[in-house]
Amino acid sequence: MKKKYNRVLTIAGSDSGGGAGIQADIKAISAMGCFAASAITAITVQNTVGVEAVHAVPLEILAGQIDAVLSDIGADAIKIGMLHSAEVVNLVADKIEKYGIKNVVLDPVMVSTSGHRLIEESAIEVIKSRLIPLARVITPNIPEAEILAGCTISSEEDFPKIAKILVQNNKGVSVLLKAGHLTGDVLVDYFFNAEDGTTTQLPSKRVYTRNTHGTGCTLSSAFAAALARGEELTAAATSAKKYIEGAIISGAEYEIGHGHGPVNHFWK
Repeated sequence: MKKKYNRVLTIAGSDSGGGAGIQADIKAISAMGCFAASAITAITVQNTVGVEAVHAVPLEILAGQIDAVLSDIGADAIKIGMLHSAEVVNLVADKIEKYGIKNVVLDPVMVSTSGHRLIEESAIEVIKSRLIPLARVITPNIPEAEILAGCTISSEEDFPKIAKILVQNNKGVSVLLKAGHLTGDVLVDYFFNAEDGTTTQLPSKRVYTRNTHGTGCTLSSAFAAALARGEELTAAATSAKKYIEGAIISGAEYEIGHGHGPVNHFWK
């Protein structure tokens, strides 16, 4: 009997700078011991300083990429990153329904670090109505959780309330709520497991570094990889948290580019 890979398909945009998007996803999935396949939604002109241009991949090409991977290679998990339009969101939702993939980790990328909306308002509504119900896990940061829940988060004490709203609004979907936008020397992410009703706190010391580009992409990809390896839901959340913590700590020791550098995906 031949060995079989644990397979993860990432559906996201390309970052020419290599720190985020598809490039970060492939590195994280590989570092977690899985086989990474990809479907590119958009091509960005990007480096550590910023994004200069975005070219959307035609819908038929995006659909073809997903079909090509899932009809042949298959996937034990899917990670979904930024989907810029309602049409793209609907297409991805259609494909998940068609192939019946259950381990779907959705990173609902909506707001940049500087606070700017990254996707169309209509896309946000379709993400809420069509894509989140197909996910097993969503991994919002605080601004994204505020958009999804319709509430303001001012401190860690608000996390249980927000998570309860998100879980109630999306039956069966678990939530990894990321604390990176809060202040303090210790950041506590919360994982709300909708499948067994448990809540797990995932603390880490804040690392004071500019090299945080692609942390959200990396965390969600690591989560998908852990699920693809067969880990139980809360164990997968813990594995992903430990992986991104190590990648940030190790990446802080490096200097690359003139802006916000990446984490060190291969720190292990």
